Amino acid sequence: MTERERFIKCLKREPITGRVPTFELVFFLTMESIGKVHPTQRMFAQWDQMSAREKQCQMEDMADCYIQIAEKYHHSAIFVQPNPWDFENIVRILSTIREKSGDQYYLMLHGDPTFAIPDGAHMMDFTTRLFEEPEACKAEASASVAHYLHVAETLATHHPGLLDGFALCSDYCFNVNPFFSPEMFSEFVAPYLSEVLDGYREMGFYSIKHTDGNIMPILDQIVDCKPDAIHSLDPQGGVDLAEVKRLYGDRVALVGNVNCGLLQTGTDEECAADVRRALREGMPGGGYIFSTSNCAYTGLALERYEMMNRIWYEEGIYR
Repeated sequence: MTERERFIKCLKREPITGRVPTFELVFFLTMESIGKVHPTQRMFAQWDQMSAREKQCQMEDMADCYIQIAEKYHHSAIFVQPNPWDFENIVRILSTIREKSGDQYYLMLHGDPTFAIPDGAHMMDFTTRLFEEPEACKAEASASVAHYLHVAETLATHHPGLLDGFALCSDYCFNVNPFFSPEMFSEFVAPYLSEVLDGYREMGFYSIKHTDGNIMPILDQIVDCKPDAIHSLDPQGGVDLAEVKRLYGDRVALVGNVNCGLLQTGTDEECAADVRRALREGMPGGGYIFSTSNCAYTGLALERYEMMNRIWYEEGIYR
């Protein structure tokens, strides 16, 4: 099987042999690892002045960056972040990666129309609107769903085979509690999350719902919306992988849970123990994809990520 096929089998919670699939939602350490600036960190102030050939050269270099990281760390999937972000470049970068790597990797895009935790500058205004203008907020959420489904439908209809699925990256939770109470989540988020996931599924796309933090008070609602998988199962938010697997492992695939805090500040021994714990708790029965509890972010020691990856490669194997 290709890495893409193995990844899809895990999303479908079907048994596999060999290594547990792995990937990172974002791997920002590309300069240190392979000598290339991460595609999202490139500045293209003169993009509109470039010739078609210049644009294609940029796309090919960004595609090479994604593919080289996937090859080096044996990732099964690539979360593609087009830069600049527009539909033409979505198609261009996906096509270039497919031309260079075939169907080896599962390719996904961001595709989350739902409300997330607002930044500090807008948090008060957003919260006030939820109470004072609830219907306007719901209309905004519906319009956002319609936009994302239109993009997905255009890809499915006019560019079949380029994309496998979506990563829905709106964050809902702090480490202590969700930003939205369960009641507010059921009113302002869950219906729209369910609608977009149903739409993606009908078009043949898979879905991975990402959110950091303590998701436990709203996890039942997220699972009821029927994503194929949930990422990142954040231990810094008190999420226990074994408990989530016990409660929901027959309904949704699970992704992540290696403690980024320990990777950042723990000892080598603590990091290694946490990697082995995640494998031990996630692997039984299948339906588990190995990764950090967030991403390989700027400032994380590359040596720590590579130690994590080495342990997975040597020990994360179904016998």
